[in-house]
Amino acid sequence: MAGKWIQIRGAREHNLQNVDVDLPRNRLIVITGVSGSGKSSLAFDTLYAEGQRRYVESLSTYARQVLGAWEKPEVDRIEGLSPAIAIEQRTSGSSPRSTVATATDIYEFLRLLFAHFGIPHHPQTGKPLRRYTVPEMIGEILALPPGTSIQLLAPVIRGGGRKEFRQAVERMRQRGFVRARVNGNLLELEEAESLSGKGPYTMDALVDRLRCESEAKSRLHDSLELTIKTGDGVVLLLYQTPEGEAGERLFSDRHFDPETGFRFPDYSPRHFSFNNPLGACPACHGLGTELAFDADAVVPDPSLPLAQMPIAPWRRLGKALQAVCHQELERLAQEFGEEMSRPWQECAERFREVVLHGSGIEGGPAPKRSKQKSPFEGVLPGLERMYQEARSSALRARLRPFLARSVCRSCGGARLRPEVLAVTIQADGWPPRNIREFTLFSVDEAERWLKAIPIPREKEPVAADIFRELGQRLEFLRRAGLGYLTLDRETRTLSGGEVQRIRLATQMGARLSGVVYVLDEPSVGLHPRDHRRLLGLLAELRDLGNTVVVVEHDEETILGADYLIEMGPGAGPLGGRVLGTGSPQEVLSLPRSITGACLREPAVPGGGSSRAPGAGWLRVVGARANNLRNITVSFPLGCLTAVSGVSGSGKSTLVNDVLSRALQRRLHGGRTEPGAHERIEGAEAVDRLVIVDQEPIGRSPRSNPLTFSGAFQELRLLFARLPAARVRGYGPDRFSFNVPGGRCERCQGQGVIEVEMSFLPAVYVPCQSCGGKRFNQETLEVTYRGKSIAEVLEMTVDEGREFFRPVPAIWDRLDTLARVGLGYLCLGQSATNLSGGEAQRVKLAAELGRQASGRTLYILDEPTTGLHLADIEKLMEVLILLRNAGNTIILIEHNLRVLQRVDYLIDLGPEGGEGGGQVVAQGTPAQVAKEPASWTGRFLREQRDAGSRAAEERAVRA
Repeated sequence: MAGKWIQIRGAREHNLQNVDVDLPRNRLIVITGVSGSGKSSLAFDTLYAEGQRRYVESLSTYARQVLGAWEKPEVDRIEGLSPAIAIEQRTSGSSPRSTVATATDIYEFLRLLFAHFGIPHHPQTGKPLRRYTVPEMIGEILALPPGTSIQLLAPVIRGGGRKEFRQAVERMRQRGFVRARVNGNLLELEEAESLSGKGPYTMDALVDRLRCESEAKSRLHDSLELTIKTGDGVVLLLYQTPEGEAGERLFSDRHFDPETGFRFPDYSPRHFSFNNPLGACPACHGLGTELAFDADAVVPDPSLPLAQMPIAPWRRLGKALQAVCHQELERLAQEFGEEMSRPWQECAERFREVVLHGSGIEGGPAPKRSKQKSPFEGVLPGLERMYQEARSSALRARLRPFLARSVCRSCGGARLRPEVLAVTIQADGWPPRNIREFTLFSVDEAERWLKAIPIPREKEPVAADIFRELGQRLEFLRRAGLGYLTLDRETRTLSGGEVQRIRLATQMGARLSGVVYVLDEPSVGLHPRDHRRLLGLLAELRDLGNTVVVVEHDEETILGADYLIEMGPGAGPLGGRVLGTGSPQEVLSLPRSITGACLREPAVPGGGSSRAPGAGWLRVVGARANNLRNITVSFPLGCLTAVSGVSGSGKSTLVNDVLSRALQRRLHGGRTEPGAHERIEGAEAVDRLVIVDQEPIGRSPRSNPLTFSGAFQELRLLFARLPAARVRGYGPDRFSFNVPGGRCERCQGQGVIEVEMSFLPAVYVPCQSCGGKRFNQETLEVTYRGKSIAEVLEMTVDEGREFFRPVPAIWDRLDTLARVGLGYLCLGQSATNLSGGEAQRVKLAAELGRQASGRTLYILDEPTTGLHLADIEKLMEVLILLRNAGNTIILIEHNLRVLQRVDYLIDLGPEGGEGGGQVVAQGTPAQVAKEPASWTGRFLREQRDAGSRAAEERAVRA
C-alpha cells in the first residue's frame, strides 16, 4: 500500500490532533474545511515541510548551510513521500526588476530570439545596419566591370588633431604600410609626416591596389582581412571602371551605417537584458524609473498666494536663501504681470511653467512686456542641481520628501540602451517590434505575434527550440487564465493568486514527474469562467506522474478532485481533525461534512437584507487608465457594492488605481498618482477612506492581533492597576515585551534564542530563562484572576472573550475579532504567521471597534480569499453591519455567494485585457443576471436556478 499512498501518521503540527491520513499518489487531492481547521498545517507545515527537509538533508553540509535550517515537523512518520514543491501565493519580493516575462523565463528565450533573428537599425535614423562577411565583400567587388582598378583602404583616424595624426602615421609605418590617403590626397607616409598644420586630419591606410579579375580572388581575400583588421572592421573601397566611372563604397564586418559611421558591435543575449550593463539604460540602470522632484509635492497647496511662498521646498531653506527665492519669485511675477496676492492655481499657465521648469538659456522665451530677457533656471531643475551638489546630509534630508519615482527621461521606461531598442523583428501583418515593444504585449497578443514570424530556412534548427519554449510558456499562462497580463507587468503588482498561477505555468514548462505539488488556493482572483481551464492545468500536472495537493474552498475545484479530505469541525483547538476522506461525493454526503451542508444550501440572491440606492452617488468620470475605455461608473453611497468581471477586465484599475488613489490624494494627501481619469464627482460626501487589504498587519514578529486591535494597551493598563503591581510600582510598560523592564532580557522578549552553529545553520531554541514566556519572573508574579500576562497571551480569542467579560475595554475588541470568525486565533500569535485573509479580517475587526462617522468609504479587494463557505456568511454579516452604520463599501470580488448578497453590482468586461475595460452591466444582482453579455450574469443565473431546484427538492422532501 505504501507504494500507492502517502501515509501520514501522528501529525500534531499547530492544531492538528494527532492526525492519521492516507493520500493517494498521482492524484489531484483537495483539502478543504473551515478557516483555521488545519488545512495548511497538514498540507504545507507537515507534508511539504517534511518533503523539503528530506531533500535538504540529502545535500552537502555547505549546501544545507546556504539553504538554511528545515526543522522536522511534529509528526510521527510519513511514508511514500516524494520530493515536494510548494506553489504559494507569496509575491516575488519588492524588486521592480521582476516581471511576468522574467519570472516565467520567457524573457530569457526572448533575448535568444532577438540575438539570433533581430535586425539592427540606426538608433536615430532607423536605417537598417548591414554587416558583410569577407565572401560577401568579394562578391560585391567582383561584380564591378572586369578591369576596374580598385584600392582597398583602412580608415585610421577621422578628424584627429596633429598629435593624433603623427601617432597614427608612426603606427602605420611600424606595421609596414607605405602609403595613406590624407584628407583625400594619396601620400607616402614620409611625405605625410612632414605635413604641418593643426588639423583636423582624416587618414586612410592604403592596403592594396589591384584590378577586378577572377584570378585576383585569393589576393583580394587576404587584403580584405588585413583591411578589416587595420580599419577596426571597416573597409573603404575606391574604384574606377575602364569607362572612367569612379566611386567609393564602405563595407564592414559589423553592423554599420556608412553615412554616419555608426557601428553596433556583435550583440549577444546579454545586450538585451536590463539587468546587464551591456544592455541596461545607463541613466536608470535598467529600472525604467528615476527619482525626480514631483511638481505636486513641490506645490502641495495651490490655493496659497504667491506672497506666502507656495513653493514648499523654498520654505525649508535658510532665511537668507528664502529671501533670495522670494525676490526671484517677485521678479518673475512682475515680468509676467502677476500679482503677489494671486493664488498659485489662478496664475497663468505659462508663468507656472516658467517657475517650475525655467525659461531656458539666455535669450530664451520671455513675455512681451519684459524689457530684457532674463533666464530663470526653474524650481525643479534647481532643486535637482541642489540635491546632486549638496554636501550636507541635512539639506538632502530636507529635500528628499519632494522626490518621487517617475519614468526615466533617457529611455522612457524602456530600461534598455537606444542601440538595443533599435534591434527589431518583423512579423507578417505586424509593424517591426523591438524587445521592449514585445513585452508590452499581453500573453494573448504575444502568442499571435510569435506565430506570425517567418523563420528563415537556414535558421530553422536554431529557431525550433526557441519558438517551442516560448510558445509553451505563453500557452501555459493563457490556460492558467492569465492571457490578459502584459509581459512587462512587475510581479510585485500582481495578486497572490496571479503569482501562484504564474509559478504553476512555470512548473508546467519544467515538465517534472514524480513530485508532490502543494498549492494554496490557486483559484484566488479567478472568475468562475476561468476555473475549468485552471482545473485542466492541474489535471495535466497530475497526468505527468505527479501528486497534486490543493488547499481550496472553491466549489468547482472541490467537485473536480480525485480525492477529497475535509478538516474540521471547527477552527483552532476545535479543529485539526479529519472529518472525511474519499471521493467528493462520498465526503460531501457525510452528515458531519460542513462543506457538504453549505453546498446543499445555495445562496439566495439579495439574501433578504439588500438596500436600494438613494443616498447619492460617487461617480468616476472618464476613467481611461490601462485598458479602461473612457468609462463613467457610479457607486451608490451608503450601499454594499461589488465590482466583478473576468480576470483582467479592469476591476483593480478602476477601484484601486483610479478611485482609491484619487480619494487618497483628496482626503489624506496621498502622493501616488491616480490612473488617468477626468474627475471624481460626489467625493464631498466621503470624509474618510479605509483600504482593507491583505497586507500583513505588522512586519515584526512582535506584532499580533492584540497589539493591532489596541487591546494590548488596555491589557497592560489592567495589569498595571492590580494591587500587586501598584505595590511594586509597576506601570503599563512593565507588561510590554517590547521595552526593557518587565521582559526577559536574555531573549529580549522574543521567547526564543538564536544559537549559532558555526558552519551549520543557526537554530532557535526556547529561552531557558523565561521558558518561552517572554517576561521575567517578577512580572509573571502579577496575575489577574490567577492568570499571568504570558498565560493570557496563550489564550485564543474565544477563551479571552469569556475571561475578560468583566472588562468592557478588552472584551469589546475581542468580541469584534470573534464576530469576524477569528475566535480560534491565539492572542499572542505573531502577525507574520497570519494568512492574507486573516490579516484582512483583523483590520475589519479594528474598523468595527472604531466610532463610525457614517461617511467612511471601505474598499476591499477579494475579501473572501482564504474563507470557507461557512465563513463567508460571517464576513457578510460584518460588512452589512458597516453598511447599516451609513458607510459605503466597495468590493472587488468573484465569489458568487457574495455577489448575490450585495446591494449593487457593477460588471466589467466583456473579456480581459484589450477585450475588457467596459461596463457590461450594472444594477442589482437580479438585474445583472438578466444581461446576456455578462459572464457574471450567466453564472448568477446558474446559481439562481440551482437554488430554485434545491428549494423545490426541500419542499418535496417536506
